[in-house]
Amino acid sequence: MLKLENLSVRFGGLTAVNSVSLDVHADEVVGLVGPNGAGKTTLFNAISGLVRPSDGRILFDARDIVRTPLHRRARMGIGRTFQIPQPMHELTVRENLVVAQRFGTGRVDDARLEEVLEFTNLAAKQHHNAAGGLALTELKALEVAKALATDPKLLLLDEVLAGLETAGKRRFMNMLKDLHARFSVGILIIEHDIETISSLCSRVAVLNFGELIADGTPDEVFRDPEVMKSYTGTSDA
Repeated sequence: MLKLENLSVRFGGLTAVNSVSLDVHADEVVGLVGPNGAGKTTLFNAISGLVRPSDGRILFDARDIVRTPLHRRARMGIGRTFQIPQPMHELTVRENLVVAQRFGTGRVDDARLEEVLEFTNLAAKQHHNAAGGLALTELKALEVAKALATDPKLLLLDEVLAGLETAGKRRFMNMLKDLHARFSVGILIIEHDIETISSLCSRVAVLNFGELIADGTPDEVFRDPEVMKSYTGTSDA
């Protein structure tokens, strides 16, 4: 479904992503990990269309989308969330989903909205002000709901668990597992918590200083001395 070929993103003299090649298939949940500043969100921005790569290709369903505008990528089936929730102010929860769905699909599908609201446990809050009437867990759920409303084939989830307490993180992680199965959507997720990634993902890709340094099962990746060194600055090897 998604194939990155030697993708690079440079900002002036800074190389944020350096020749990264990575595949994500429709039946996979793939974790994207690495220390702060490794290039993870920049990679998401390149895939979703917020930044233009300097080199390389982004193939989605075998089509090169490097020059495809952001809204067209959404309509092709790429949905994403942001680490800091971005509700549309002065709109209700449901109205946020309507706007997202119009942008991502060009239409409003009430049945889909109802399904997404129920699935993300936001149905009871659908008429609340999205910016001022939700707790953090609900704001995180709204980010996922907006992306799901666009009927994506691929979800890019940027630290959706960040800032949640243990019980809330556990509930959210279970929701993500159910999401993958129920909506038949591939997932690429940025997350720092190794336990969460190991439980949720079948594969893990590791970035460090913009370069892909590992790609494998969670057990393989988190036993790799180079990966551990990138996280801690030390290695047992």
